[in-house]
Amino acid sequence: MAKTLIIYYSRAGENYVNGQIVSLPVGQTAKAVTYLEEATGADVFPLEPLRAYSKDYTTCTQEALAEEKDQARPGLTKMLTDVAAYERIIVAGPCWWGTFPMFVFTQLEALDLSGKDVYVLMTHEGSGLGHVMRDLQQSCPGASVVDGLAVHGADVEQEKGRIQAWGKEISDS
Repeated sequence: MAKTLIIYYSRAGENYVNGQIVSLPVGQTAKAVTYLEEATGADVFPLEPLRAYSKDYTTCTQEALAEEKDQARPGLTKMLTDVAAYERIIVAGPCWWGTFPMFVFTQLEALDLSGKDVYVLMTHEGSGLGHVMRDLQQSCPGASVVDGLAVHGADVEQEKGRIQAWGKEISDS
Protein backbone atom coordinates (compact mmCIF):
# COMPACT_ATOMS: atom_id res chain seq x y z
CA MET A 1 0.00 0.00 0.00
CA ALA A 2 1.35 3.40 -0.96
CA LYS A 3 2.17 5.77 1.86
CA THR A 4 0.70 9.23 2.24
CA LEU A 5 2.31 12.26 3.86
CA ILE A 6 0.50 15.39 5.01
CA ILE A 7 2.59 18.56 5.02
CA TYR A 8 0.71 21.41 6.66
CA TYR A 9 0.58 24.76 8.40
CA SER A 10 -2.16 26.01 10.68
CA ARG A 11 -2.50 29.30 12.53
CA ALA A 12 -3.87 29.30 16.06
CA GLY A 13 -4.65 32.55 17.85
CA GLU A 14 -6.30 35.47 16.06
CA ASN A 15 -8.04 34.40 12.85
CA TYR A 16 -10.81 35.70 10.63
CA VAL A 17 -13.93 33.59 11.11
CA ASN A 18 -17.33 34.40 9.61
CA GLY A 19 -16.58 38.09 9.33
CA GLN A 20 -15.02 38.53 12.77
CA ILE A 21 -11.56 38.27 14.23
CA VAL A 22 -11.61 35.60 16.93
CA SER A 23 -8.97 33.74 18.92
CA LEU A 24 -8.75 30.05 18.15
CA PRO A 25 -6.93 27.66 20.49
CA VAL A 26 -6.36 25.33 17.51
CA GLY A 27 -6.19 26.49 13.91
CA GLN A 28 -8.85 25.32 11.46
CA THR A 29 -6.32 23.56 9.22
CA ALA A 30 -4.92 21.61 12.19
CA LYS A 31 -8.42 20.31 12.91
CA ALA A 32 -8.86 19.26 9.28
CA VAL A 33 -5.46 17.53 9.29
CA THR A 34 -6.48 15.56 12.39
CA TYR A 35 -9.53 14.29 10.48
CA LEU A 36 -7.37 13.40 7.46
CA GLU A 37 -4.85 11.60 9.63
CA GLU A 38 -7.64 9.54 11.22
CA ALA A 39 -9.04 8.63 7.81
CA THR A 40 -5.78 7.86 6.01
CA GLY A 41 -3.22 6.80 8.60
CA ALA A 42 -0.89 9.27 6.87
CA ASP A 43 2.31 10.56 8.37
CA VAL A 44 2.16 14.25 9.28
CA PHE A 45 4.80 16.98 9.03
CA PRO A 46 3.83 20.38 10.50
CA LEU A 47 5.52 23.51 9.14
CA GLU A 48 6.54 26.47 11.29
CA PRO A 49 8.05 29.65 9.90
CA LEU A 50 11.46 30.61 11.24
CA ARG A 51 10.21 34.14 11.87
CA ALA A 52 6.87 34.10 13.63
CA TYR A 53 4.09 36.21 12.18
CA SER A 54 2.45 38.84 14.32
CA LYS A 55 -0.08 37.57 16.82
CA ASP A 56 -2.33 40.43 15.68
CA TYR A 57 -4.42 39.14 12.77
CA THR A 58 -4.45 42.38 10.74
CA THR A 59 -0.69 42.83 11.04
CA CYS A 60 -0.18 39.17 10.09
CA THR A 61 -2.22 39.65 6.92
CA GLN A 62 -0.03 42.59 5.92
CA GLU A 63 3.15 40.58 6.56
CA ALA A 64 1.76 37.76 4.45
CA LEU A 65 0.75 40.15 1.66
CA ALA A 66 4.27 41.62 1.51
CA GLU A 67 5.75 38.11 1.24
CA GLU A 68 3.26 37.14 -1.47
CA LYS A 69 4.00 40.27 -3.51
CA ASP A 70 7.75 39.58 -3.23
CA GLN A 71 7.26 35.86 -3.89
CA ALA A 72 9.42 35.43 -0.79
CA ARG A 73 10.57 32.05 0.44
CA PRO A 74 10.85 32.53 4.21
CA GLY A 75 12.82 30.04 6.29
CA LEU A 76 11.37 27.24 8.39
CA THR A 77 12.28 26.05 11.87
CA LYS A 78 12.87 22.57 10.43
CA MET A 79 12.83 21.20 6.91
CA LEU A 80 11.71 17.86 5.59
CA THR A 81 14.51 16.57 3.38
CA ASP A 82 13.28 13.32 1.85
CA VAL A 83 9.88 12.09 0.68
CA ALA A 84 11.07 9.03 -1.23
CA ALA A 85 8.95 6.73 0.97
CA TYR A 86 5.73 8.46 -0.10
CA GLU A 87 3.69 8.30 -3.28
CA ARG A 88 1.07 10.80 -2.21
CA ILE A 89 1.59 14.19 -0.60
CA ILE A 90 -1.29 16.20 0.83
CA VAL A 91 -0.41 19.86 1.32
CA ALA A 92 -2.76 21.59 3.75
CA GLY A 93 -2.96 25.15 4.90
CA PRO A 94 -4.96 28.35 5.09
CA CYS A 95 -5.66 30.57 2.12
CA TRP A 96 -3.58 33.72 2.49
CA TRP A 97 -4.04 36.12 -0.44
CA GLY A 98 -5.24 33.35 -2.76
CA THR A 99 -2.54 30.81 -1.98
CA PHE A 100 -0.62 29.13 0.82
CA PRO A 101 1.68 31.14 3.07
CA MET A 102 4.95 31.60 1.16
CA PHE A 103 7.01 29.44 3.53
CA VAL A 104 4.96 26.41 2.45
CA PHE A 105 6.56 26.84 -0.98
CA THR A 106 9.99 27.05 0.70
CA GLN A 107 9.43 23.48 1.88
CA LEU A 108 7.89 22.12 -1.30
CA GLU A 109 10.56 23.58 -3.58
CA ALA A 110 13.28 21.96 -1.45
CA LEU A 111 11.86 18.47 -2.08
CA ASP A 112 12.11 16.17 -5.08
CA LEU A 113 8.43 15.55 -5.76
CA SER A 114 8.97 13.92 -9.16
CA GLY A 115 6.45 11.17 -9.73
CA LYS A 116 4.42 12.07 -6.63
CA ASP A 117 0.71 12.81 -6.59
CA VAL A 118 0.09 16.09 -4.78
CA TYR A 119 -3.29 16.92 -3.25
CA VAL A 120 -4.41 20.17 -1.66
CA LEU A 121 -6.58 20.84 1.36
CA MET A 122 -7.15 24.55 1.87
CA THR A 123 -9.12 26.20 4.63
CA HIS A 124 -10.56 29.58 3.73
CA GLU A 125 -13.16 32.16 4.67
CA GLY A 126 -14.60 32.69 1.20
CA SER A 127 -11.89 32.37 -1.42
CA GLY A 128 -11.98 28.61 -1.99
CA LEU A 129 -8.77 27.25 -3.50
CA GLY A 130 -7.76 30.66 -4.85
CA HIS A 131 -4.87 30.11 -7.28
CA VAL A 132 -3.06 27.53 -5.17
CA MET A 133 -3.43 24.69 -7.72
CA ARG A 134 -1.57 26.75 -10.33
CA ASP A 135 1.04 27.79 -7.77
CA LEU A 136 1.67 24.18 -6.77
CA GLN A 137 2.03 23.08 -10.38
CA GLN A 138 4.79 25.68 -10.72
CA SER A 139 6.45 24.81 -7.40
CA CYS A 140 6.32 21.02 -7.73
CA PRO A 141 7.99 20.19 -11.05
CA GLY A 142 7.63 16.54 -11.99
CA ALA A 143 4.72 16.02 -9.61
CA SER A 144 1.11 15.56 -10.58
CA VAL A 145 -1.07 18.13 -8.78
CA VAL A 146 -4.27 16.13 -9.02
CA ASP A 147 -6.99 17.29 -6.66
CA GLY A 148 -7.94 19.99 -4.22
CA LEU A 149 -10.49 20.32 -1.45
CA ALA A 150 -11.54 23.75 -0.22
CA VAL A 151 -13.14 23.82 3.23
CA HIS A 152 -14.71 26.90 4.76
CA GLY A 153 -12.64 27.32 7.90
CA ALA A 154 -15.57 28.13 10.17
CA ASP A 155 -17.23 24.88 9.06
CA VAL A 156 -14.29 22.48 9.50
CA GLU A 157 -15.91 20.56 12.36
CA GLN A 158 -19.18 20.16 10.45
CA GLU A 159 -17.18 19.08 7.36
CA LYS A 160 -15.37 16.25 9.17
CA GLY A 161 -17.20 13.56 7.18
CA ARG A 162 -16.46 15.19 3.83
CA ILE A 163 -12.81 15.73 4.75
CA GLN A 164 -12.44 12.11 5.84
CA ALA A 165 -14.22 10.77 2.75
CA TRP A 166 -11.86 12.81 0.55
CA GLY A 167 -8.87 11.48 2.48
CA LYS A 168 -10.04 7.87 2.15
CA GLU A 169 -10.52 8.37 -1.59
CA ILE A 170 -6.92 9.59 -1.82
CA SER A 171 -5.48 6.75 0.25
CA ASP A 172 -7.41 4.18 -1.78
CA SER A 173 -6.13 5.53 -5.10
